[in-house]
Amino acid sequence: MRGRKTLLALAAILSLTTACTGTPKEDDDSKPEGEPGTVRVLASSELADMTEALASADVQGETGVKLEFTYTGTRDAVDQLASGRAGGRYDAVWLASNDYLRLNPAAAKKLVSETPIMASPVAIGVRSDVVKRLGWKPDDVTWSQVQRAVADGKLTYGMTDPARSNSGFSALVSVASALSGAQSALTDDDVRKATPELKTFFAGQRLTSGSSGWLASAYERRGTVDALINYESVLAKMKDMTVIRPRDGVLTADYPLSSLAGTDPATRDRVRRVADHLREPMSQWYIAEFTGRRPVVAAALESHSPGPSDRRRELPFPASRSVADGLLDAYENKLRRPSRTVYVLDTSGSMREDGRLDQLKKALTALTSDFRDREEVTLMPFGSTVKSVRTHVVRPEDPRTGLDGIRRDAEALTASGDTAIYTSLEKAYEHLGADDDAFTSIVLMTDGENTARAGPRDFDGFYAGLPGEQREIPVFPIVFGDSDRAELEHIAELTGGRLFDARKGSLDGAFEEIRGYQ
Repeated sequence: MRGRKTLLALAAILSLTTACTGTPKEDDDSKPEGEPGTVRVLASSELADMTEALASADVQGETGVKLEFTYTGTRDAVDQLASGRAGGRYDAVWLASNDYLRLNPAAAKKLVSETPIMASPVAIGVRSDVVKRLGWKPDDVTWSQVQRAVADGKLTYGMTDPARSNSGFSALVSVASALSGAQSALTDDDVRKATPELKTFFAGQRLTSGSSGWLASAYERRGTVDALINYESVLAKMKDMTVIRPRDGVLTADYPLSSLAGTDPATRDRVRRVADHLREPMSQWYIAEFTGRRPVVAAALESHSPGPSDRRRELPFPASRSVADGLLDAYENKLRRPSRTVYVLDTSGSMREDGRLDQLKKALTALTSDFRDREEVTLMPFGSTVKSVRTHVVRPEDPRTGLDGIRRDAEALTASGDTAIYTSLEKAYEHLGADDDAFTSIVLMTDGENTARAGPRDFDGFYAGLPGEQREIPVFPIVFGDSDRAELEHIAELTGGRLFDARKGSLDGAFEEIRGYQ
């Protein structure tokens, strides 16, 4: 890995320096006093890749602080802070960026400190053969050139959901700024001006996700998409990819570690100790080495610092929440390709137990507030066989009709029969067919093991026989009740989906989290 030999050499030099000065490690004044404490951190999901860097930097040993992470999306974290749900549950928040958070006064006032830890601009990674085919010079490419390549049918790409991921929202702001010609922070007029070109730009999006890491995995699995808009740190690890930082500007995540206002002085001191330790030279080395993110302390690591051709104009973030929310609304309901989803819902006899059916009805009803314009939603309840197939479209001119229909069908669900998981999934694939004009997926919710009709081997054979386009439709299973986790993990892995666990949270939360992938 780049820098590994230099890293080891620096470690040896630091070790020798310590030996020569005769200062034992245990006498280091920077070591904390008192008993170790725990800091509960609400963190961006992409920070799950910090495990090795934190261990190598010996954060707990050097600061006396144990970090306990709960991962979520940026927008969800902001909502938790603003609503007060984070109070008493967390001591700190560690997001990719606090820019969106600052636009929400109720959330912003919950922070009493913030310390940038590392940096990664949002860039576009393009398959090296596609760069050559397009005749691009990576240092000179602009977002407008990317848009023209998409409009000409020469480029497709993946991007995370801007409503749930900072990398997606940063990309949305970057593209809107570039295509509108905005000379300062985006305004509502800029967004309106850029809308026609933005619609063309997002017609090229072929992958969506609520997670930067899952998006990269889906891109590699699919192999038919030309490019990926993601953090530079993610793109740099991928094979046969040219990382392009568009010349007309980027937004950079600075990953600030922030203390929450409701914490006591001792807890805030623990957060400060962790932040200070992570900004020390060796810690910055480990972060750059293991995550690919850039140091924020200039003296920490020259070899990981940007070179002259690497620097790009830092675009301003929208100055008001109304502009940010308006941009998100335009993306969700007008700019992006629509979604088609089949909800394969276990309504077998076991769903009568422990109020499970009522939980399902409640979760589906709550989910209707999140469906987008132009979205096609199919409810496919099953027991021993598929009981019904009911499809609703949320039409922009009359969204209420489609949403009311989903609510009525959800309320009418009844529990009976055995559990035919695989036969029902086959029906879902047959219903969807292939559709290149929509983000297509299947959500599977079951509270038990398969007990009827087709088995796992039958489904594996069925899936292998699907046309290539249909094999790209992922299944997102939800662990619920007494369902078999291994069985559902196999379905997710086979189809390129992701497993969600309602037993660790709630059924409502699992359905909501999946929205970032639809």
